[in-house]
Amino acid sequence: MTANKSSVSKTNSPEKMGEFWDKHDFTEFDDPNAPDVEFHVTAAIPIEPDLLSDIEELAHQRGINVETLVNLWLKEKVVETKAE
Repeated sequence: MTANKSSVSKTNSPEKMGEFWDKHDFTEFDDPNAPDVEFHVTAAIPIEPDLLSDIEELAHQRGINVETLVNLWLKEKVVETKAE
């Protein structure tokens, strides 16, 4: 298989891959013996520049990265909101 070539559609053209998947469903190629795959979903959310600067400063003071701090705050807020 060459680089960037789909192992299922047998093409390296995004257009051809799109055409292939327009006509096929991934369940046609499901293999019960295939290993489970773990993946993480990330999302980009715009933050006002001044707010981001403040968050970066607070994260630095705590010795953690911005993503960790934001995730902690979001989890706290979700738990708090669910408890209401």
